[in-house]
Amino acid sequence: MSALLPLARDRAREENPPKAQTPRRRPAAEETRAGGGMGGSSASPCDLEREFAPQISQLLATPPLQSAQEYYDGLIQSRKHDGIRVNFSSKHGKGVCANKDFAEGDLILKDQILVGAQHSLNKIDCAVCSYCFRFIGSIEFQIGRRLYWQSIGSSNDCTNRRHCHETDVGSSASSSGATKENNNTLPEEVLGSLITGDMSLPFTDHFSLPQVVGCHGCEEERYCSQSCADSDWETYHSLLCTGSKTEPSRRSALQKFVEHANGSNDIFLVAAKAITFTLLRYKKLKMQSEFQKNTDESNFSLLMEAWKPLSMGFKKRWWDSVALPEDVDSCDEDSFRQQIRDLAFTSLQLLKDAIFDAECAPCILFGVYKISSFEDYFIHIDDLPDDEKEEAEKVTRPFLDALGEDYAAPCEGTAFFPLQSCMNHSCCPNAKAYKRDEDTDGNAVIIALEPIKKDDEITISYIDEDVPYEERQAQLADYGFVCMCPRCQEEKPN
Repeated sequence: MSALLPLARDRAREENPPKAQTPRRRPAAEETRAGGGMGGSSASPCDLEREFAPQISQLLATPPLQSAQEYYDGLIQSRKHDGIRVNFSSKHGKGVCANKDFAEGDLILKDQILVGAQHSLNKIDCAVCSYCFRFIGSIEFQIGRRLYWQSIGSSNDCTNRRHCHETDVGSSASSSGATKENNNTLPEEVLGSLITGDMSLPFTDHFSLPQVVGCHGCEEERYCSQSCADSDWETYHSLLCTGSKTEPSRRSALQKFVEHANGSNDIFLVAAKAITFTLLRYKKLKMQSEFQKNTDESNFSLLMEAWKPLSMGFKKRWWDSVALPEDVDSCDEDSFRQQIRDLAFTSLQLLKDAIFDAECAPCILFGVYKISSFEDYFIHIDDLPDDEKEEAEKVTRPFLDALGEDYAAPCEGTAFFPLQSCMNHSCCPNAKAYKRDEDTDGNAVIIALEPIKKDDEITISYIDEDVPYEERQAQLADYGFVCMCPRCQEEKPN
């Protein structure tokens, strides 16, 4: 079943990593995608949907134009992105336009993640802050940790990608590409010395990473600072922590939810964050209004306000927005959509059992983000003067060989970027998502591909725009539209 899900298909589109012998920098990319909710027009197996149908309908309704415009104007002002504005049109809905001229290569936008999570399958490749997604620990820690799990995968004959259990991150997920069979296995004591910091590699002092800060509850989530740990706790994690301080029955329910997500589609982990984000915002608003009239109507108004940031990005329910996979016949479409709908409702019920708050229906707009990993370190070694490079490689070459061709695996995850998600697609875009050297966290970074004049619409490509017309249109089917950009109109068959 999971092979039919969109996230699994996305993973098959990953970039090919560079060869270990000649490391070179690759840009990281973000994509914006439409996700789903928990509403539905047909008979629903979900008790929540039946009981709260009118409220859910309001939550999933398109926000009034004036309210949406005020929200985006305020968001742009608060983040000091005065070079752009969000416009609305009857033809394309939301769109981002330039408020000034941009030259080729100019930074247009750095958009903060509203809700996001690292893919469970990627956690073995990269140790990152669970809140801002910055790499943490040290170069030695990153290399040693990954090679350790790679060796576990090899010893278990894990010859396929993403099949090694990751136990140190509080997840029942499989591992990622690091588990490829590799004959260059290093001694376990060497890897242990890297992880603990007892062994240093040459020139790693040029690549300082934040120390690891653990969650004070479960000590399984990791952060780059106490500030990020506190922010994550206040925003999502206090309702999702599976640590010993969590009440046993709730901890057990959370673990069942996580196991279901890891076994089906870890987009549900992001949906859980969307729900907890809304619930915790709602509770804060309710506390601020505790001396006001406490009625069902006023409470729902507070819930609508708490939900607002996510409601602005909502487009379609997940099972309605997923394009029919090529290996599913059109006559089986109803069955396919019912399958993934049931999967989503099962996930929601498990989460409800864990956090027991029936006031929010999950709905997300999500994007894939990628961040540079420790490949920069090997690039630095490769670019050293010949005499220094030769000396350094006496130490680093065994590690690079052991890592293999997949050494440059980036951090991958799913996130909602509120401003980037407003950007429309074009197969001849004038901007792109691109990680520069200084962009070390999970924020979306948008760079101008060409000169952009004031009042021009800023467009990005949701897909690989270098493929033929038919393939582009097939990839865009998941986004729910037929592209009619100038290039597609020109290449469209008669």
